[in-house]
Amino acid sequence: MSEKGKVVVKALVTGGAASGGPPIGPAVGPTGINIKDVVDEVNAKTMVFKGLTVPVRIECDPETKQFEIFIETPSTASLLLKEIGAVKGSDANLENPIGDLTLEQVMSVVQAKKEKYMDKTLKNSIKSVLGTALSIGATVEGLDPRVIQKKIEEGEYDDRIKEEA
Repeated sequence: MSEKGKVVVKALVTGGAASGGPPIGPAVGPTGINIKDVVDEVNAKTMVFKGLTVPVRIECDPETKQFEIFIETPSTASLLLKEIGAVKGSDANLENPIGDLTLEQVMSVVQAKKEKYMDKTLKNSIKSVLGTALSIGATVEGLDPRVIQKKIEEGEYDDRIKEEA
């Protein structure tokens, strides 16, 4: 922020589990803003990403004691791994898949990342997330994600994928 006197704190926190300790407490403390209020709001806003590392930006105004919190979403790969319940992707891609996703799980990741995919159609956003599923070694509905991408192109999933008006 270029406004004079503002303090910008960037931190990585575990969704829903930020605390008054580092990195938030020591950075926000000197501004005189109530750390508990900041932590409570960070946790409320990141609860949807519980257990994942989430980038946050806290803009503090020491003069007015006001603050604003901006949450960025975890990576697409992190969200997919959480859906599967895996810690890391497969080294061998689909030769040794780490798990299987439903199309609904893929669409929920698209929903979580909607800010990133704003300029794309829902189908293109889903195909993009399917590409990430392939890279981490996940199948979708028992199939190679590339097969699902092709089926989406051909309209096979139109009944399950509804573009938002």
